[in-house]
Amino acid sequence: MFENSLPQSMAQPRVEIRPFMRQVYMWMTLGLLLTTGVSVAVYTIPSLLALVMNPAILFGAIIAELVLVFALSLAFNRLSAGAATAMFFAYAGLNGFTLSMIFLAYELGSIALAFGTTAILFFVMTMIGLTTNIDLSKFRSFLMMAVIGLVIAMVVNIFLASGPLDFIISCAGVLIFTGLTAYDTQKLYRMAADPAIEGQGAALLQKLSIMGALRLYLDFINLFLFILRIVGGRRD
Repeated sequence: MFENSLPQSMAQPRVEIRPFMRQVYMWMTLGLLLTTGVSVAVYTIPSLLALVMNPAILFGAIIAELVLVFALSLAFNRLSAGAATAMFFAYAGLNGFTLSMIFLAYELGSIALAFGTTAILFFVMTMIGLTTNIDLSKFRSFLMMAVIGLVIAMVVNIFLASGPLDFIISCAGVLIFTGLTAYDTQKLYRMAADPAIEGQGAALLQKLSIMGALRLYLDFINLFLFILRIVGGRRD
């Protein structure tokens, strides 16, 4: 669920920035479409809905998601472009399976409102990341510590079940992933302009664009979930 790390030792071959970013957003969009499609399918097909409501299956799907994210990050150099792409879509599909639960917890209008708000906020922060002259990399340590603190607070609140704390966590989550969207966008933009690895070919470019898409996909999904927790009207 939380932020994936691009390999720090890898840099983008010299290519035009627009084609690279276009690939990143293409993969991200396809991933989001797959997630949405799977979520709707699971919610509308009783047999699939019964699967996701099985605690053992749901827990297994969540574990599989975590394994895929860490495998993509840790095995980046050893993976082929095709394998990285397949793992990204497998993750997006599994995420759609687990996220179908939101249709049971929230009203459709609230889900649509949260998604629209997320799309607008994501677009604004993307434009800031692409155009700002501020070096956002200096905020990296702060953002990483904030994500860790957010996870700890969420785990603590599982036991406390505090409504006010849940609201504070949700607001903090929105702020953190808003900042991460701008940070990650700027990082990818600069990666696209880095001439450190020239002539590595289309395979490396595809792998880097998949990893970039995964990073932005995670930012979008987390931002959406925290916004939904704030604006969402729960079903009775």
